[in-house]
Amino acid sequence: MAIVLIFNICLMLVVSGADSCFIPNNLNVPVPRTIPEGYEVTKVELADCDTSSVHFTLKDPSFAIKTNGAIVALNTVSVATSGRTFSVWAHRDGGPESEMEVHLFHRELQKREYKGEGFLKRSKRRWGPPPIHILENDSGPYPKQLQEIVSDSERNHKVYYTISGPGSTESPVNLFTINKDTGMLTVHKAIDREEFPYFVLTTRVFDVNTNMETDLPLDVKVNIDDMNDNAPQFAGLLQFTVPEHSKPGTTVGKVNATDRDQENTDHVKIRYTLLDGLGLFAIDSQTGVITTVTNTLDREAKDKHMVKIKIQDLDGRAAGLSTTGTATITVGDINDNPPTFKETTYAATVNENEKEKLILRIPVEDKDLINTPNWISKFVITKGNENGNFRMETDPKTNDGLLYVTKPLNHEQNQKVRLEISARNEAELSNANAQWLSIPVDLTVTDVDEGPEFTAPTIRFTVKENIANGTVIGSYTAVDPETKSSNGIKYYKASDPASWINVNRNTGELKVANIIDRESPFAQDGIYNITMKAVDASQKTGTGTVIIQVEDVNDNMPVPHTGELIICEKDGELGSVLVMAEDKDQSPFSSPFTFSLPPDNDGKWSLTRFNETAATLSPTKKLLTGLYTVPVDIKDLQGNGKVQTVTVRICKCRNGVCLAQDRSVSLGGLALLTMLLPLALLLLLFLLLAFFCVTKRDPLEPEDQGDSAGILLPSNTEGKGDEVDPSIFIPPAQEQVTKDLKGGWQGTKSSSTFGAQSTHENGIYKGGANTFASGQYQFGTRHESQYVDHAVESGFDQRYLAQDSTFLHTWQTNGHYLHQKLAYMGTEEDGRYADDIVHCYGFEGVGSAAGSVGCCSDYGDDGNLDFLNTLGPKFKTLAEVCKKT
Repeated sequence: MAIVLIFNICLMLVVSGADSCFIPNNLNVPVPRTIPEGYEVTKVELADCDTSSVHFTLKDPSFAIKTNGAIVALNTVSVATSGRTFSVWAHRDGGPESEMEVHLFHRELQKREYKGEGFLKRSKRRWGPPPIHILENDSGPYPKQLQEIVSDSERNHKVYYTISGPGSTESPVNLFTINKDTGMLTVHKAIDREEFPYFVLTTRVFDVNTNMETDLPLDVKVNIDDMNDNAPQFAGLLQFTVPEHSKPGTTVGKVNATDRDQENTDHVKIRYTLLDGLGLFAIDSQTGVITTVTNTLDREAKDKHMVKIKIQDLDGRAAGLSTTGTATITVGDINDNPPTFKETTYAATVNENEKEKLILRIPVEDKDLINTPNWISKFVITKGNENGNFRMETDPKTNDGLLYVTKPLNHEQNQKVRLEISARNEAELSNANAQWLSIPVDLTVTDVDEGPEFTAPTIRFTVKENIANGTVIGSYTAVDPETKSSNGIKYYKASDPASWINVNRNTGELKVANIIDRESPFAQDGIYNITMKAVDASQKTGTGTVIIQVEDVNDNMPVPHTGELIICEKDGELGSVLVMAEDKDQSPFSSPFTFSLPPDNDGKWSLTRFNETAATLSPTKKLLTGLYTVPVDIKDLQGNGKVQTVTVRICKCRNGVCLAQDRSVSLGGLALLTMLLPLALLLLLFLLLAFFCVTKRDPLEPEDQGDSAGILLPSNTEGKGDEVDPSIFIPPAQEQVTKDLKGGWQGTKSSSTFGAQSTHENGIYKGGANTFASGQYQFGTRHESQYVDHAVESGFDQRYLAQDSTFLHTWQTNGHYLHQKLAYMGTEEDGRYADDIVHCYGFEGVGSAAGSVGCCSDYGDDGNLDFLNTLGPKFKTLAEVCKKT
């Protein structure tokens, strides 16, 4: 699309007052690629402005501007593809100077290829138009025509134009419009550059008849030129702090300002100015940094300064817009004032023997900032407190000094005390001309009736242990501080933990009352303390301490450590154990010890020295596992000692512990009851058997039930009897049964009961219960424990059979039935209880690695008694009780 830009260049005079004339910021001029000498590029015409009072200047050496505003070339100039730019300045007499950038550009020819009749047509190149410039906030009138856009396709088509984009079809809508027939671009109202710095409008051309585009779309940029319509504004709070007495040139702070106008122009070039406070502060006109100009700032005189600041654009020129603000400059505190006393001297009274008591309050004043290290006071006693009787503190609320007496004073020794107290701050002084102040304090110590005082707070006596009772070790007396006399003073023990000492109430003499033992827990490192109390006639008391240094004597012999010593058995090694001893005495009555075996030892053990308090005990030959007692003679350095017994256990170990001990466990109360329960049940069984033995047995009287067959009654049955077909049982001959009963039967009425013949509902005979001495039968039940054919021979009394032939018949019949029933139940047919009977198991064969587990197996080591070593601690204790001493 070829665009013909019609320039109506008009420099609008924006009058501020009536003295200023302004021109647009930018001017775009189309020129040939080569500009000949004398060629008039353009002419600057000023509308509504007196041109005679306006002066133009141009600094490009290739061009010049005439007084009428015409720009001409001084020589031949070639314009590059990117164009050429230079500036023109216009100013009135006494008015501000305005700058305008002139952009020179040339048309580019563009070749197009057309596919047609076999040859190329050369078409006119598309020209990229320069941006359109509109001055912001232009007063109009509106609508205002900007530029006509024309497409070369008008030659061949009847066309119409459209635009789209921000400012047209997008927000802000309908700000720009285009005449669809002529292509004239029009703006309809003033535009604020700070809101919309530019617009890019997309222009399209269409055929009226076909509505088809006849040329390529073209983007037209509309720049909104800035005018100085925004005054600068302060950014951030205008609050600063500077320490008092700061040196001149000290930075106070920086004033920040912003301007909404276009960057990199005079519209945003701000100048900073102080309107007051010039005697104390200064401000850099370009950066806005505030500094001090004097060192006389004094917080105690004035802690805040209010300074007015003006910021103006156009670098402070008269036409620039300005804003003023007030900065608050706070003067910071330094410790330039020491605390001062309100009085020149202080006096106070203190009673003797008083301690931890406030005796004087000392107020001070400080001009520095309250509750800061520059104001908070701390007091130091510089003189008179060599014995540490006093201390100073600070009242956190009032900042006063508080004088305390910490250790009691003695009126008899010192009746007057003079102190010197200095008042300081937590922070060091910053004023070289100031120094810390001090004040004298006079104290009077008043006399108080005191109790007796011992001749010394503590006294020490050295006493040998085991000294005889009644031995005098010394005396400890007291005197009255006022009279310096001991008359009428009584002495008592306030504490004597072991009751080793008696004290004479009248004289303070100390005697031994009980055996003094240096190794006693009441003596710490041989030191034993007694607290004494002295009481005068007025019942006032005084206390003192008696320190008894107990000297050691050789009254203890070395003793080996108690407990068993373990030697673990190892193949090819005899093993050893360390015998350690301890002596409560001190050197030279203690170690090094002498270890030896007595002359009458059995030769099974050897003893060698290990260190001063231990020796190594080892067997001389392989010994059996077990517990051994070894006599060892242990003596101290002075030869005091005796033969003592050491217990050694030789055993197989796991992790250093004997296996027997490793397996041993302690039984609780519930376990012991569990062990005793079988004993109780066994005793109960014995009582029951005795009861049966003493009970008289009456002969059985079996009932005659006629010819009907009877069986034994079920006794202690576990369940219902099995249903058996009675037709399978064939009664045997009476002679055969009689023959089987040749051994007799020793039964009793109490142990065998026979019932009348009856028939079970399942067809099985049942009768009374019968208990045999061997075999333990329960007839008629599901479970038969055993069946022994010679049951009658083992105790059945034949006398009962002789009494009644009916009874004999019943017995014979029952025996035959039981034989057949057991055979029937022993089969596996029809799911019978084939496994619920006694089975005979075959011989397993030979070659078992485990050996026989029967009752006739040989015990491999009948004579080995090593099992005694694994019986556990309880059996060991029992063995020690039973052992002969």
